[in-house]
Amino acid sequence: MPQTLTVTGLMGLGCRHPTWTSAEPTVQADASAASASESPDQRRAAWMAAAQAGDRRAYEKVLADSVGLIRAAARRQGVALDRLDDVVQETLITVHRVRHTYDPTRSYDTWLSAIASRRAIDALRSRGRRDSRELHDEFAMETHAGPDDASAAAEQLQRAQRLHAAIARLPPGQREAVEQLGLREHSLSEAAELTGRNSGALKVNLHRALKALRGHFHGEP
Repeated sequence: MPQTLTVTGLMGLGCRHPTWTSAEPTVQADASAASASESPDQRRAAWMAAAQAGDRRAYEKVLADSVGLIRAAARRQGVALDRLDDVVQETLITVHRVRHTYDPTRSYDTWLSAIASRRAIDALRSRGRRDSRELHDEFAMETHAGPDDASAAAEQLQRAQRLHAAIARLPPGQREAVEQLGLREHSLSEAAELTGRNSGALKVNLHRALKALRGHFHGEP
């Protein structure tokens, strides 16, 4: 896992940053000048506009206020809880690098959510292949006999027939997960795209299916 960056730590990145100034009363985008009628999105847009003009304090505020939005966007994409901090960090770094592209006349929340969604998808793709391979290995270990246990072709065929029959009796979601991840060996992202289910649901369904198959073949609860 990369080293965690704090909001203040972003100030030290050499990424097209302007000469930061302290927040002066004349900077109308600072919190003290924000109208009480402003929506949170409008307030964040004003802070980012001030940040683009070099207001360090406004920049710190908009980044800190962005963390919850980033986490929500990542969760909507199916990012697991233990990966949220990574997505937050990568999104904040991206915001720091491209903040000059933000148009203050448009919604800040929409702009930020688009960046966060892309970083979330990147995180899912980078982990998808590894997670998928782990699930494939588990599937193979739980449902296939070793060479000493099934050396005869007839026994292998019988096991295969029993396995497919057991899979056919699984609930639809579990059967779908086994077929996509276990039999066809699709990655999590590929299976999610094909089935319309998020990767978290597919993993849960596969683990439940494996438990059911173990119970069927080995009498385990």
